[in-house]
Amino acid sequence: MTTPRARRTPEEARRLILDAAASLLGESGVAAVQMRAVAARVGMTDAGVAHHFGNREKLLAELLRHGGRRLRDALRDLLANWLDRGADLLELVEALHDLYRNGYGELAVALHAAGWRDPGSGMLDPVVDALHRLRPPGSSLDDTRLAVAALHQAMAMEALYGSDFRRSAGLTGAAADDSAAQVRWWARQLHLTLVSTEDGRVSDT
Repeated sequence: MTTPRARRTPEEARRLILDAAASLLGESGVAAVQMRAVAARVGMTDAGVAHHFGNREKLLAELLRHGGRRLRDALRDLLANWLDRGADLLELVEALHDLYRNGYGELAVALHAAGWRDPGSGMLDPVVDALHRLRPPGSSLDDTRLAVAALHQAMAMEALYGSDFRRSAGLTGAAADDSAAQVRWWARQLHLTLVSTEDGRVSDT
């Protein structure tokens, strides 16, 4: 006798599909996220996955948004008491790095190269707000936004090209391959850019 399949709500099915696609992305990159492979992971047919997402391109676009939601959730939890815990900039940079090294940097580059654009904005507003609260009254909010944008760009590219960029600058071996050293470097740059006065106050540089 066969066991009847549990009926899933559309929301449950979409979540399972996105989780399976995220696993494939993290394991083997964008090329591995195929409709058939995702369907096999969740016990569906290809048509079942297509019913919820249309085609592979739409699935990939939704997967990138799914990654953005995961990032927002992770940052929300991190920032909940981040200022009270001493506002560790390395902790913040590592949170961004962790998401992108699971394949989302590659996915973002691939989708943008194919012409896809996300009409939304402000995903990292909570980070901007948290950092800007550390700065003296009257500090430039746009400067804080530019610092966060530069960090976001760097972490997205790190997973794809970090080692190549370091080798182009003359680093070799473990020094070229060590993303942790680059992450620490970025945390120091944020500190130098935003927190650089002798008395420990945040400067308006």
